[in-house]
Amino acid sequence: MNDFLTWAKAQLQVDRKLIATYCIVYFIWGLFMNWFGTQLEIAKFTYWWQVITCYIVYMVPISMLLRRLPYHMQYAYGLVAMGLLEFGGYFFETSYAYPGNMIEEFFGIRNFALAMALFFALYFPLGNWGVGKIYRILFQRTDAEN
Repeated sequence: MNDFLTWAKAQLQVDRKLIATYCIVYFIWGLFMNWFGTQLEIAKFTYWWQVITCYIVYMVPISMLLRRLPYHMQYAYGLVAMGLLEFGGYFFETSYAYPGNMIEEFFGIRNFALAMALFFALYFPLGNWGVGKIYRILFQRTDAEN
């Protein structure tokens, strides 16, 4: 357990600009996905501010912990994290799935949350890749010049 805590602490000790980049990117991404899910009547958060708790408070630290792992491991660990999040969201009714939505129609009602978790687990490897690119473009050239 002590090895894990040492490893996790090292993964989370990063430049504040990187943390800010994660938070901004994930917040915008979360707002867009909530809007998109609402527009297509797939699913939505019960309250808009859940984008903050889900995408920033939950997903950003997990992304930062997973960021140096290979793509397939980020996805696998992300699947566990998103499975728990999806289960909790529908169990506590903080997420709303539109009845008869396109995912239910294609995969069946019993597979909706599983399909959502399988999809959203991609956020971790894709998010880490995207945030890494944005961070390098915005800050590494500037830091090197100073």
